[in-house]
Order: sequence, then C-alpha cells, then structure tokens
Amino acid sequence: MMKMKAERGREERPEERGRPERAEERGRPEEPERSGWTSLTEKQSEAVEQIRAAAESLELPAELPIEDLCSLSSRSLFPAAVPASTEDVLLKGFQMLGMEDQRIETAQQFFSWFSKLQAQMDQDEGAKYRRTRECLSCYQDQCDSILTDVSAALEHLDSLQKQYLFVSTKTGTLHEACEQLLKEQSELVDLAESIQQKLSYFNELETINTKLNSPTLSVNSEGFVPMLSKLDDCIEYVSSHPNFKDHPVYLAKFRQCLSKAMQLIRTHAVNTLHNLTSQLTKRDPMGVANADNAFTLYYVKFRAAAPKLRALIEQVEQRSEKMPEYQQLLDDIHQCYLDQREALLSPSINSTITDLTSQSNKDHCALVRSGCAFMAHVCQDEHQLFSEFFSKPTAKLDELLEKLCLSLYDVLRPLIIHVVHLETLSELCGILKNEMLEDHVHNNAVQLGAFEAVVKQMLEDVQERLVYRTHIYIQTDITGYSPAPGDLAYPEKLQMMEKIAQSLKEEQMKLMSPDSSFSDVQLEDPESRKIISPGGVEGSRVPATVSPADLHGMWYPTVRRTLVCLSKLYRCIDRAVFQGLSQEALSACIQSLLKASEIILKNKSQIDGQLFLIKHLLILREQIAPFHADFAIKEISLDLKKTRDAAFKILHPKAVPKFFRLNSHNAILEFLLEGTPEIKEHYIDSKKDVDRHLKSSCEHFIQQQTRTFVGSLEEFLTKISALKTMAIQGGPTYNLSQQPWAQPAKINDLVMSMYRILKTKLPGTLQSMSLYLANKDTEFILFKPVRNNIQQLFQKLHTVLQEEYSGEDLQIIACPSMEQINLLLSILFLPKNKPHIENTEALEFVELRFELQTQMMWKTTTLTMGFCLALERPMKENLK
Repeated sequence: MMKMKAERGREERPEERGRPERAEERGRPEEPERSGWTSLTEKQSEAVEQIRAAAESLELPAELPIEDLCSLSSRSLFPAAVPASTEDVLLKGFQMLGMEDQRIETAQQFFSWFSKLQAQMDQDEGAKYRRTRECLSCYQDQCDSILTDVSAALEHLDSLQKQYLFVSTKTGTLHEACEQLLKEQSELVDLAESIQQKLSYFNELETINTKLNSPTLSVNSEGFVPMLSKLDDCIEYVSSHPNFKDHPVYLAKFRQCLSKAMQLIRTHAVNTLHNLTSQLTKRDPMGVANADNAFTLYYVKFRAAAPKLRALIEQVEQRSEKMPEYQQLLDDIHQCYLDQREALLSPSINSTITDLTSQSNKDHCALVRSGCAFMAHVCQDEHQLFSEFFSKPTAKLDELLEKLCLSLYDVLRPLIIHVVHLETLSELCGILKNEMLEDHVHNNAVQLGAFEAVVKQMLEDVQERLVYRTHIYIQTDITGYSPAPGDLAYPEKLQMMEKIAQSLKEEQMKLMSPDSSFSDVQLEDPESRKIISPGGVEGSRVPATVSPADLHGMWYPTVRRTLVCLSKLYRCIDRAVFQGLSQEALSACIQSLLKASEIILKNKSQIDGQLFLIKHLLILREQIAPFHADFAIKEISLDLKKTRDAAFKILHPKAVPKFFRLNSHNAILEFLLEGTPEIKEHYIDSKKDVDRHLKSSCEHFIQQQTRTFVGSLEEFLTKISALKTMAIQGGPTYNLSQQPWAQPAKINDLVMSMYRILKTKLPGTLQSMSLYLANKDTEFILFKPVRNNIQQLFQKLHTVLQEEYSGEDLQIIACPSMEQINLLLSILFLPKNKPHIENTEALEFVELRFELQTQMMWKTTTLTMGFCLALERPMKENLK
C-alpha cells in the first residue's frame, strides 16, 4: 500500500516541475504563499523547510523493488533550473499550459486565465507538500508496521527466553540430581571396594595358615616368597590399624604364621649349613686339610650351595630393617654360618700355623711374613665366601676373623718378646708396617679389617720390644762400651788404610793401558782431581775415591752403632718415641767420643785426640741430617727451691711471733704464698748438643794450635801490653829495648824459634788434618782461624817493633815481613804429593833470605849494611 502511494507521488512530480516555469515565463511576480502556508505557524514552516532540504538529498530506500527503482531513475522530485532567457521561459510556460495556439485579447480573458493560472499554481504548490506529507505518512505507517512486527518479535523472544530459562532450570536440576546419584553410587562402590580391600587382609589369614600347615610346603617353592610378602603386608596393615575390631586377635594369628614361616627358613638354612659341615667333616675327620684339597673342602662345597640359600636370605635381608623378627632370624643365620665356618677353619689354621712355626723356627721374619700372608688370604677368602651367601655385611664376621687371626698372634707373640737383636725387630716392624699394613691392608681395607687390628696389635708389641731393647743397647753397647786397643789406634789405622788404598791405586794404574782414559774417569771422582789451595793456587792431586777416614769400618764403634740404631728405628716407631730414643743415643755417643778423645789425647798426642773428636762429630752431624725429626725432648721438673727457702724461713726462731699476726706478714700465710713449688720445662736438643760440642772442639783445636805455633810470641806481646797498661795507669816509664826479655837479640831468638816451629810442625799438623778430615774445604775452614791468629800476632809484633825499636835493632831482630809469613803459610798448606816448581823455588828463596838476615845480625858496619840493602832489592823483585 505504501509502495502505491509512493508511486503516485512520483508520477505527479513532472507536472509540478512545469508550473513555476510558466509563472516565470509570464513574468508574474511571485506572491506570498497564502493558500498552502496560511494555516502553518512559523515553527511548522521551518520544519517543512528542513524536511524539504532533507528530502532533496534523500536517498532512495534500499528495500524498494527493482522495478520502482528503474521507474524513478529518469525522474526528479523537483523542477529543473529556470532557463536564463525570458522568452524561452515564456514559450515553455505557454507550451506547458497548452495555450501556444490560444490568444488573450481581453482583460476578462486575461483575468480568467490568470485566475485559473493562480488556482492551478496554488494547487500545484500545495500538491508538492501534500505529496511530501503523504510520502512521510507512508513512511510513518511503514515504520509503525515495522515497529509492530518488532514488538511482536520481542514478545515472542521474551516468551522463548522464559521457556528457555524454565527448561534450563529443569535441566540443571535434573543434572544435579543425576550427579548426586552418581556421586552416591561412586561412594558406595568405593566403600564396598575399601571394605573388600580391608577384608582381603583378614581373609588371607585362612589361606596363609592353610599353606603353612601343608606338609608339602617348601621354602624353595615358587609360592613361598609371595606368601611371605603377603603375610608381611597383612601384618603391617593390621598393625597400622589398631582401631579395627578384633585387631589383637588377628595380629597375634598373623605373627604366629610369621613365626612358622621364619622357623621354616631357619630350619632350612641351619640344616643346609650343618649338612655342608658334616659332609666336609666326614671327608676329613680330623678337620685338617692339606694345601691341595683345602680350597675344595672349605670353599667349593659352600659356593655350590650358596645360590639357592642366597635367594632365601636376600628376602630376609630386605625385610630385616622393617621387622625385628627378620633381623633376629638374620642374626641367627649369621651365627650359624659363622659357627660352622669356625668349626671348619680353626683346626686347619692351627695346623698350618704349627707347620709354619716348625719350618721357620729360627727365622722369625720369614715366619711372620708367611703367617701374616696366610691369614690375609684366609680373611679375603672368607669375605668373598660370605658375600656369596649374604649381601649385607655384619660385624660378627670381623669378630670371627679376628678370633682366627689371634691364633697366629698367640703363636708369634712369645717368639717376638724373646727377640734380642735390633736388626730382627726392625725388620719385623718393616714387614708388619710396610708389607702388611701399607701394601695388603691399604689395597683391601674392607676385607682385611680384622687382620689389620691383629697386625697393629702385633706391631705395637714389636715396637715396644724394639724400644726396650734399644734402651738396653744404648746402655750396654754405647754408654757402657769399653774400647779395645785397636779401636783407639789413631792415627795408625788411618795411615795403614791410606797406604793400602794408595798401593791398590798404583796397581790399578799399572794394569790400565795408557789410552784407557775412560776407565780412569770411571774409577776416580773428576772433582777430586782439582783442589784449591788456601792461597788461591790450583793444584793437582790423585786421591783415592773414598778416603779411609770416611769408610764405615774406620768409624769409632759407638758412632757406627748409634747411626745404625737410628736408621733402624727411624721408620719403625712413632716420631715422638724416635725423638726421645735418638736424643738418648746421641747423648751417649757424644759422651763415648769425649772419653775416647781423652784416651787418645793421653796415649798419642793432643792433635790426634782433637781431630778424632772433630771428625766423628762431623760424621754424626752429617749422618743425622737426613732424619726429618727434631732431636729434642721436653723434660718437666719440679723446682722446690722456694718451698725449701720458705720452710727455713718459717722455722726460724724470729718467725714464731708472726704466727699470730692478723695481717699480710703472717708467717703461715707467707709460707703458703711464697713456698709454692714451680714446674719447669727443659728442652734437650741432641742435634744442638752435637753442634755445641763440635764448636767447642774446633775452638780448642784452634787455640791449641795457635799456642803451639806462636805461643811464645803471644806471651811476649802480652807482657808488652801489660807494661803499656801500667805506664798508662801512672806507672814508671819504660824503654822496651832496655828490658832484659825484650832486647833485640832475645827477640831474634824468639822469631827464629817461631819460624822453626812453623817450618817443622805446621806440615805435620796439616798432614794430620788431611788424614783425619779428608776434605780440603773442611781443612781450609778449620785452619783459617789458626792462620789468621798467626798473621795477627806477627802483625802486632811488627807494629810494636816499628814503634819501640830503631833501624839497627830491627836489623838485629831480623823479623820476617808479613808477605813472607803469608807466603810461608800458603805454601805449607799446599798438598805435599806433587808441589809446583814455582812454589818450591819460592819456598827456597824465602828460607835463603831469612838465613841471610840471620847471618847479618851482628854486622854493624856500613859496608855490610849497604851490601844487605843492595841484596834485598832484587830479592823483593823476584818475590813479587
């Protein structure tokens, strides 16, 4: 219906577009629209204009049919634009009115025509708005229809929503009811299953009891282990729920079943082990097996039966941590196994140890080595056999092995405590400590734990015996050593050995071919070919490879025994015990050396006794250096000196009145405060004692040699110093040359005697040092202070002579210069085997010059003095 109205409105629009154009063509002025707008208010007119403006650009509805859209495609709702020419407008207007053939001749025709035209214009003008109103009415009706349809649809939707909510509510209620039913069903099913599961443990009682009472049941059957597992589960479940009804009754019945099962296991294991033992005992009734069939008898049989029994024992071991009954069963099986092994092994081990003892009765080291090796193998074999039966270790096995090892200890201990030789005891310590503990036990500590305990106990006994015998050895063979005449035959022993070595060397050199330089290098130390003399001159020497003084056989017996004893003890006993024994041994050795030195000093000479002591102290110092130990011990003593003084003080008669004083001067209080004994610690270091005695011996040697060579000169200088001191302190003035003991002739005698002593005795002293010390560096160090003392005394003498005597007196004295003294000392210190030609000539020149100076002592003429001075110049040049 709305579509038909719209079509009518569109069909009428061409006519409306033509009428305004005709009015414009006729030139009629526009008049106010009264017929169409007279009834509209201003507000309504504005609304109409707004609607008109909106309608001009209004698009066609998208829902119009295609045919209506095509019919309106060539039309327009509003008239076209007015042409620009008035004539054209009028012509078109008349054409539109259909009056292109009519004429207006009278006014009446014009007014008639005009009235018609005006009415037509009014009608046309109002028709446009009417059509717009009709169109809007159609739109309104259409919108009302749509709104009605929408309202109806909303009502239907509200109805559907209410119905959906109703159905959804009902469905949810039904679903919840079903879920609740399912939940209750599941709870009932779970409850039934739980009850059935709980009852299953109680229902198993009858089944398990029936199986255990069956005469055909065997612990090796396939169903025994599952039955045992089920029985354990039942006991564990019933024990964990004490609130169940008849809990004590069922628990007791289950435990009774468990006792039956364990009794079956125990009986089977015990019978198996007893049968193995009885079989072996029947084959060897005395329990003694030889070395060939021992392995077969004692290990193969047990290892063959181990797999079947091990499977059952593993079940017991797995449950031993959970239930004490299984642990007790496992302990019983362990005890039975170990008892059977002890019954088999004890006779065999005792017999073997007896055989070893009879074979090595006198060789204790071989007996200990073989016995310990045998027991170590027994321990290892027993551990391996035990692991064939059991998977968990037990301390009872080590107890058994320790008991078996004690049989060896009981045999060896009486032999050890009767050993008196330190070498045997130290070798036993080495066997037990190095071979057994460090080699065997260290590589297999788990299996040899019991063996280690017995070996340590045996080692402690050997060490205790070694320490005891060492104390006795030190007291008898070192401290109480009485030297034989041959032990103190110094320096004859060294001289004899040096001659023997030299003769052997000469024979060897004769047998060698001239071109065999390589063999010569091999027999001699290359460093010994070249030595440095104190004067800095290199000399050649072909000494023996080893000096006689350095041979062990040439050492004093107490030194050799001390060092051998220390070397035996060092790796055998603890560090603290070794330090105490070493201090005792070194102290005894030093005392024995001091005694021997005094005897040699009395029987031979002072230099022999001193060099003997120095050489052996050097040997001690050198040989104890490799021992990485402190040769020091701490001694604690109680000092009662204060207590004694306080006791004397309190017993004094003057102290009696102080007993009753009530102040700090009370005698009893003073005794308690001042008479407390003191605890003092003393550190005794034997290595420092060696150094101290060596230093003292060297100092005595230096002083004695200095007195031997220049003792008279030292006394002469001492008198001069005393004379000067008296003069300085206010005594009488003196003239040294006028003193009877200081006249030039006396001094000349003194100097000549000193020179003779140096020339005669110094080579013997150096030879003795070389014989005893046999080391050029040591000889040089020891002789250097002596040489320095000689040089200093001669230097002082030169100073005194220059200050106190005239030139003529100096000529009479004829004292050798410092250059001569230094050259003499240096030349004499060179080796005497092959001296250099230059040194020999220099020594002869020094002796000639000194003799010439002596002969010119009493010649006082000018000619003689001039001759001496002329002779002295070329001598100095040659000397330089």
